[in-house]
Amino acid sequence: MALVLNEEQQMLRDSAKSFIQESSPVSALRDLRDRGEEWSADLWAGMAEMGWTGITIPEEYDGLEFGYVGAGLIFEECGRTLAYSPLLSTSLVCTSLINALGSEQQKQSLLPNMASGELIVTLALSEASHFDPAATAMTAAKEADGFVLAGAKTHVIDGGIANKLLVVTRTGGVAGDRDGLSLFVVDRDSEGLGIEMTLNADSRMTAAISFESVQVGPDALLGEAGAAWQQLDRALDIGAVFSAAELLGLAQEAFERTLGYLKERKQFGVLVGTFQGLQHRAAQLFCELELCRSAVLKALQAVDEDGPERPLLASLAKAKMAKTAKLAVNEAVQMHGGIGMTDEFDIGFFMKRAAAASQEYGDYYYHSDRFARLRGY
Repeated sequence: MALVLNEEQQMLRDSAKSFIQESSPVSALRDLRDRGEEWSADLWAGMAEMGWTGITIPEEYDGLEFGYVGAGLIFEECGRTLAYSPLLSTSLVCTSLINALGSEQQKQSLLPNMASGELIVTLALSEASHFDPAATAMTAAKEADGFVLAGAKTHVIDGGIANKLLVVTRTGGVAGDRDGLSLFVVDRDSEGLGIEMTLNADSRMTAAISFESVQVGPDALLGEAGAAWQQLDRALDIGAVFSAAELLGLAQEAFERTLGYLKERKQFGVLVGTFQGLQHRAAQLFCELELCRSAVLKALQAVDEDGPERPLLASLAKAKMAKTAKLAVNEAVQMHGGIGMTDEFDIGFFMKRAAAASQEYGDYYYHSDRFARLRGY
């Protein structure tokens, strides 16, 4: 498939850019941080009105079913202004799991409310500081009237604002096995469930969630017990690709802001942008960003097609984008000089978010290793 956008996708990009820049500029993130607030419910409501919360949900469940390439364009624009919402965790990662594994009753109960933005759902997966989905050790013991969940999850994105959790547990096998993993829909106010919030460097919150004999009914199980890996793997690829799309927008904005500064800042009476050393560094970064743009678009197309190359291209996009985003924000801060290190100047926000986003859904090392293994190395 050609690496070009069709007319509808171009229109979506233009509308997304206009909405995000007006509704959630970088100054909005600063205001949220200074007020000690985690997120903007008004921004989320606006995204719902735009139809973004149901952009990949099938039309039969009140979604737009527009496709993942279109959704990726939205995430690029969100990355440009560091706009924060539960769009990735709820409207992409969790909807893919519910749509693939859920019964018709579960889909009818959850997806329309997620499409409208009324229901926020997030994935509770990690149990350690490093990303390793198969290492799940949390258990779900079967009982006569359902299951009992016991264990703990860490670094749960949007865990503080989600109404429901999709919890990855083990109903068979041992930690490290791909077989034996199951998914359960759990209400945040379930008895025995505890949530502790942590403020990250990028001013976003993640949750550590404990499950002390949390009882759920048999209808809480998504799909067949012990057979969740295939769809979980796909959902995590979706998370990685859209994390890469956000990083692409973030890196592009940091680069463009830096270019603008180089054209204005004078040193010894001349524009610093005329220094050849800085020109070479800017040219190298431009080339890297162009490569990343192609990698991210190809990965988004692969998610839409859901073919055999999806895992390979997802890991390629995330690994490449994580490395390039780090380069982009480091260069941005350095080329801005002393003001790049101050809180009063916005460029530091891009560095902090890049560091956090690069870790989400697998970091550079996880995905470069996965890419190598998929290629037979």
